[in-house]
Amino acid sequence: MFNKILIANRGEIAMRIIRTCKEMGIKTVAVYSKADTDSLHVRFADEAVCIGPAPSNESYLKMSNIIAAAEITNADAIHPGYGFLSENAKFSEICEEHKIKFIGASPSMINKMGDKASAKATMQAAGVPTIPGSEGIIDSYQDAEKLAIEIGYPIMLKATAGGGGKGMRAVWKAEDLEKAWNSARQEAAAAFGNDGMYLEKLIEEPRHIEIQVVGDSTGKACHLSERDCSIQRRHQKLTEETPSPFMTKELRDKMGEAAVKATEYIKYEGAGTIEFLVDKHKNFYFMEMNTRIQVEHPITEQVIDFDLICEQIKVAAGEKISGKNYLPKLHSIECRINAEDPFNDFRPSPGIITTMHFPGGHGVRLDTHVYSGYIIPPHYDSMIAKLITTAQTREGAIHKMKRALEEFIIEGVKTTIPFHLKLMSDHNYVSGNYTTKFMEEFNIDK
Repeated sequence: MFNKILIANRGEIAMRIIRTCKEMGIKTVAVYSKADTDSLHVRFADEAVCIGPAPSNESYLKMSNIIAAAEITNADAIHPGYGFLSENAKFSEICEEHKIKFIGASPSMINKMGDKASAKATMQAAGVPTIPGSEGIIDSYQDAEKLAIEIGYPIMLKATAGGGGKGMRAVWKAEDLEKAWNSARQEAAAAFGNDGMYLEKLIEEPRHIEIQVVGDSTGKACHLSERDCSIQRRHQKLTEETPSPFMTKELRDKMGEAAVKATEYIKYEGAGTIEFLVDKHKNFYFMEMNTRIQVEHPITEQVIDFDLICEQIKVAAGEKISGKNYLPKLHSIECRINAEDPFNDFRPSPGIITTMHFPGGHGVRLDTHVYSGYIIPPHYDSMIAKLITTAQTREGAIHKMKRALEEFIIEGVKTTIPFHLKLMSDHNYVSGNYTTKFMEEFNIDK
């Protein structure tokens, strides 16, 4: 087992990893930018190293500074959390070169699954259903035009290096294709320095359902059931739940089997997530694989009673998994609490938290790094907490979430708490009748 783990991240996920390390008797090193000097992860880690000024590219994304911090503190492993360098093949490779264990995927795995076009080809080879579309990157607009007719509209244009919804365009009819093609390429070039595009059939009334997987160094894998992440805005998830209200035993078995097949085919080591789009007829299609821990992992932990970060560390240290799959015993919902104004197009709201009161009680979990007097910096993601409620039934988890949200007081900055409160009373949400298009019709002011 590792003696000391450096956590190459910040905020709530850094705190989450520190907690598990302490329980496992592993020493921790926090790294922080100058903007995060007063952050809780800095206080609770055994050691802390400042790695640069506030901007991410000069601190949390600066590989040389993180490696230097690991070497200075004699850390024998690095946990990247999610975001930042968690799916960066070069960073995984540099860790290998410096004989520091990267608690995440190998460079080849990240490369294989990080590029959407090559991930799709890999999954087809593994026999996992994929969305009909182009074989790799499209060479020209003429090819795109031809393929769109073959597949049939509606179609979706996607940037191969994409993420966060950038470089994506839905096209419903042929006359709109050219405009969408040009603007998606421009956006992708500006965001990723790569304007490569591929094209897919647009799945109607889709739900975004992902399967949590864990694989070990022997090539064995298991799944830990699904999470429904369909409630999103601009491709960013707002709330997640497990089990999915859309799920049947038959569909879970099929999706779980496909996810394990995919994981074992690529001999994946560590915790990962296979993301699927599921249409209204319960046909599912591989969308992408995330080779890291997900923001929404706590709901899985709650319903199967399992510490995923602990499992990540054990697998990285060479321990084998049992190979058995886990099914939800309870129902769990997560609301992402962001420092954003939901009444003003979710505009970020950095600043100082003047008052804070945390909710509590049975079945309420709060993962956060903020406190009264904490200054939310403008440089990073706006998520400040994850509120998770767990109950025997979906109805119970919703009632508990409403109660916990009403108890959750944050003053000084705007937050998404009013949005989540409204959501928990929305007829379509409560009945479990929602797709990825939910937010297009939802109006918080009504």
